[in-house]
Amino acid sequence: MDNGIPAALLCSAAFAALLLAQWLVRAWLLTRQMRHVARHRAHVPPPLADHLDLTTHRRAADYTLARSRLALWEATAQTAIVVGWTLLGGLEALDKALLAWLGPGLLQQVALVAAFTLIGALLELPLAWWRTFRLEARFGFNRTTLALWLADGLKAAVVAALLGLPLVLGLLALMEHAGPWWWVWAWGLWMGFNLLLMVVWPRWIAPWFNRFEPLPPDGELHQRLTALLQRCGLQAQGVYVMDGSRRSAHANAYFTGLGRSKRVVLFDTLLQQLAPAQIEAVLAHELGHAQLRHIPRRLALLGAGSAAALALLAWLGQQPWFYFGLGVTPDLAGGNAARALLLFLLVLPQAGFWAAPLMAAWSRRDEFAADAYATRHADARALRDALLRLHRDNAATVTPDPWYVRFFYTHPPLLQRLQRLPNAA
Repeated sequence: MDNGIPAALLCSAAFAALLLAQWLVRAWLLTRQMRHVARHRAHVPPPLADHLDLTTHRRAADYTLARSRLALWEATAQTAIVVGWTLLGGLEALDKALLAWLGPGLLQQVALVAAFTLIGALLELPLAWWRTFRLEARFGFNRTTLALWLADGLKAAVVAALLGLPLVLGLLALMEHAGPWWWVWAWGLWMGFNLLLMVVWPRWIAPWFNRFEPLPPDGELHQRLTALLQRCGLQAQGVYVMDGSRRSAHANAYFTGLGRSKRVVLFDTLLQQLAPAQIEAVLAHELGHAQLRHIPRRLALLGAGSAAALALLAWLGQQPWFYFGLGVTPDLAGGNAARALLLFLLVLPQAGFWAAPLMAAWSRRDEFAADAYATRHADARALRDALLRLHRDNAATVTPDPWYVRFFYTHPPLLQRLQRLPNAA
């Protein structure tokens, strides 16, 4: 393999330009969002004047502004961290330190991935703490304690180690020993891991973090939801209430699992905020995603995207300029699997950022379709009232910047959703 010094310099320049462009666009969009929300803070949009009071509207605007400012700091910090790992030689220094300690081999490569992940998590802790105990607390959403927050972090680290380390070991072994078509076998491993996770997460992992209690069978809500599932022709293991209020005042509901592990999960905060008919409408929306095959389509997209990414990684891993251009010295005799994987994981989000508008548009289209499905199987007015109540209680702005919406919003803005609801007047 040719060292490719000019190619390495070109790679460095292109990566630096990509990082800068990504940060500039993100900062521009966040700035637009803040200006737009601040400009409309003083007045409720006329179509929503009968549903939102000015105090609630201003609180949502202030919450959005605070989150946007934090997002700008996070984008800046993430960009600086990526530069530190790559162009400033952070990954190279970590790799050399572990090589001196463990020597070359698969153990050193697994340790490199593990150390990289741990250091990255620690670097993100300060802003994560600020988001929970300053920003969320300021607006009355945080209900977690420092002890619970730390316990959640430790549990997440244990789960990541138990699930992630075997996956990383298998992936690196395939990269090293399965020949030029290793990425095909790695793709099968990755997709199998994701399908397995959909089965085991709701039954064995999620209960380690939260309590899930069956919805009492003798109430109006249980009768409504059972009838809804029957109307939709969908079977579930059960309807569960999750103690989301231990950590946050935000409300949510979701449909999770695969095969016999399917279950409906309602946050206890949702039960506190919405009437039974409104919860039924919210769940009908979530069931719409399942019945309209949004989830299988997203799995198919994940499969196609991951196959393409792994094939690209297989090619880049053979190019010396890829390593040199990103601040890492490869071993030209082999044993570069972990280096290639980590560099690829650092580069991929910077390139994938530009696909965000397409993915967001696809997601918004699916949300409109799920809303329409919900109105066919539940009361459209109840869905309207639920959306209004959730926006009020979650302090979601109703005046987002249109360009920010196009780029990042996976759900349509409230006014657009309400205008598309049939028979909701």
